[in-house]
Amino acid sequence: MTSIDLNCDMGEMPGDQPGSPDERLLEYVSSANVACGFHAGDPHRMQLTVTKAIERGVAIGAHPGLPDLKDFGRRERLISADEVYRLTLYQIGALYGFVHAAGGVLHHVKAHGALYNMAARDASLATALAAAVRDFDTRLILYARAGSEMVTAARLSGLRVAVEGFVDRTYQADGTLTPRSHPNALIADTEAIANQSLMLSQRVDTLCIHGDTPHAVEAAHAVHKSLVQSGMTIAPPFAS
Repeated sequence: MTSIDLNCDMGEMPGDQPGSPDERLLEYVSSANVACGFHAGDPHRMQLTVTKAIERGVAIGAHPGLPDLKDFGRRERLISADEVYRLTLYQIGALYGFVHAAGGVLHHVKAHGALYNMAARDASLATALAAAVRDFDTRLILYARAGSEMVTAARLSGLRVAVEGFVDRTYQADGTLTPRSHPNALIADTEAIANQSLMLSQRVDTLCIHGDTPHAVEAAHAVHKSLVQSGMTIAPPFAS
């Protein structure tokens, strides 16, 4: 039976009551990318999300972003490779503290927003990102967009890489994501999201659904159901 990972960006929204979107999303995903405080999240939310993920048996990853709470880490800016290395290493360490304290294991790293998109295009930034992950722990997996510089950098640095596709975003002809400034960048219809997940599951190791989008829980449920009905197992990449 073929296995596919379903990952979700978490710890990015306010509210931590039982039944919150993050908690319900954990019912359907196999790995969680937890915001580390730079683009979203805070120590309280990091601890809560890590605890809930461990309870659910969901693999935990650090989700580092640019220091940009105002624009949610989605505004690109000039940044050096050295700065990418430092801010990535710092945020991995911050989340690791909560994972270790809760008796869990840090599984992967996935960059957020502008950091992800810039490192996907720029080999020097991708190399710095991969170096930070490698220098923290060579056992960590880097989640990276299919065909991106991050995939190349991760493999050159000796890291395992989980090639990623996005079920709730549209793609351009060159394989890059449609910029969020475009009106058709996001896929809102849950059936269309489920259909895209089936198509992408044949090409990638992990599928991302964004936890901060409207109807994310319903979409995650639809994707999970569609994948399972197609005969796939939902599990983290490289699961033993």
